[in-house]
Amino acid sequence: MSRILLVEDHERLAELICKQLASAGIAVDVFGQLDAAWSALQQMPYQALVLDRGLPDGDGISLIKRLRQSGSGIPCLVLTARDALHDRIEGLETGADDYLTKPFAMDELVARVRALLRRPVQSVESDPCYADLQLKPVQGLLCCGAESVTLAPAELQIALLLIRKAGDVVRHSALEAAAWGFSDSVTPNALDVAIHRLRRKLQAIGSSQQIMNMRNLGYALRQKDPASATQ
Repeated sequence: MSRILLVEDHERLAELICKQLASAGIAVDVFGQLDAAWSALQQMPYQALVLDRGLPDGDGISLIKRLRQSGSGIPCLVLTARDALHDRIEGLETGADDYLTKPFAMDELVARVRALLRRPVQSVESDPCYADLQLKPVQGLLCCGAESVTLAPAELQIALLLIRKAGDVVRHSALEAAAWGFSDSVTPNALDVAIHRLRRKLQAIGSSQQIMNMRNLGYALRQKDPASATQ
């Protein structure tokens, strides 16, 4: 199932959009402010972004600009009541891929989101690497030299976040959000099970890296050091 991020502070409208997209097989995480949306985008590899321009903490266009400056090519659809030509031009020139003015038909929104999802996400780092590891998200593979192993969807998202933040501690909540989204219920031990499986797969391909458990904080991908690693 595709998952997108919706940034819309009008609760009723956000609820209607989520319902319509869910019926089309598209999962949606919703935030009403830019700062929260930016944090979510750092934790979850969304396939598209749909956002309002008029948000409590700023103009939605600023988020698109920030994404493009960071190298992200995530497809973006702007929703706004601003229908002036110069507003549409500003949004598109900043990096938006599409522009839909309010009020709009829900069927048209779904069609436009589907069109965005058909576009490949261009990124500075298409196949993230760290040390002897290479992650191939499209194929769902974790590689070490000539060895590779297939990852389940949740494992893939956890590995992606750990590699992107290699060496740093990634909090449990961030890993759960990456694997299962912000709106899904997750069993208490789901993350522990996924980490256990990832560790076994790292061993299977002979990687020099390990996933360390930093008590009460989260997990970190680091060089093997049996003397100091906390499992």
